[in-house]
Amino acid sequence: MKIHEYQAKILFDRYGITLPRGRVAFTPAAAKEIATEIGGKVMIKAQVYAGGRGKAGGIKMADNPLEAEREAGRMIGSRLMTHQTGPVGVPVSKVLIEEASEVARELYLSMLVDSTSRLPVMMVSEAGGMDIEEVAQSAPDKIVRCHIDPAIGFQPFHGRKLSYGMSLEGAQIGEATRLMASLYKLFVDKDCSLAEINPLGVTSEGKLLALDAKLNFDDNALYRHKDLQELQDDEQEEPLEVQAREWGITNYVKMDGDIGCMVNGAGLAMAVNDLIQHCGGKAANFLDIGTLNNPERVVNAFRMFIADPGVSAVLVNIFGGMARVDVIARGIIEAYRQMDIRFPVVLRLAGTNLEEGQRILADSHIDFIEAQDFFDGARKAVEAARGAVR
Repeated sequence: MKIHEYQAKILFDRYGITLPRGRVAFTPAAAKEIATEIGGKVMIKAQVYAGGRGKAGGIKMADNPLEAEREAGRMIGSRLMTHQTGPVGVPVSKVLIEEASEVARELYLSMLVDSTSRLPVMMVSEAGGMDIEEVAQSAPDKIVRCHIDPAIGFQPFHGRKLSYGMSLEGAQIGEATRLMASLYKLFVDKDCSLAEINPLGVTSEGKLLALDAKLNFDDNALYRHKDLQELQDDEQEEPLEVQAREWGITNYVKMDGDIGCMVNGAGLAMAVNDLIQHCGGKAANFLDIGTLNNPERVVNAFRMFIADPGVSAVLVNIFGGMARVDVIARGIIEAYRQMDIRFPVVLRLAGTNLEEGQRILADSHIDFIEAQDFFDGARKAVEAARGAVR
């Protein structure tokens, strides 16, 4: 789960991470008022779930409150398109008005979980700013990493190593170590999947400021953080993904193809999407209904297919282990009973209670397209989407 920069900075402030003065504004008039309170130059920053705002015109400097009001008026109500949003862009309904800082250097600091070592890893670079992705590709030696054993947590020696990696000196090392220790505590306390400060500014006085803030949270841990769930901005999300959550389908990702996929198990779902691509088609979604024996989840999966106007065929690929094929079959029949399903549906079913599931489907007299195996299912789904199989 993502949150906005201004929300992340509220959490940063609670953990003692130094920030520029600023507040969020929902109207141009509020932007002018906040800029007046701050005094001097301010930054106007579009609040969206996307990086690359600076290059896309989503971050501007204003010399006075009137200019801040004008820039906020230009942003609020518009759609911001960056390299992460695609051509449609994302809506801007609020801006962060923040004190402009005199910055001598821009550094990079982030923290995530390394899936290879299965440890939290903190990463820094003395080359922070908008082009950090290019730095990682062209000069990976400028990225310094430090794995942290949760048994001992963040220690001063971690801070020294990472501070040297950012070419900090003297009192800055102690200040940076304290800041990194706070970021680590926030990361652990809130079950983050990513915590990033880019840029971490070094002011002309040599002080450190978190000029930007990005926090993502582990969806599987959100049940422990009801307060964080309330911060999610559905306006910034893909509407179909929001709808899927409301219908109890948490593992749904909208894609740009035309073949709807319903699968049990994330690994199988990825394999299905890959095989559809191999057969010349494109998946419309990633949809893992999980291993629960719940016909209603199957029904809601079909609701998702109908809600997506791009779906022209559906592939149901179920390998029943803990999930029973007969329960899946009942869910499919119930979906047809409740909805007007006009696209072709390809079924590849295997595993627990297969015979009973096949009997239920046969007795329904619904015209499904049966597949013999994994590859046959993907091939027939691609052909069905093209109109070759009915």
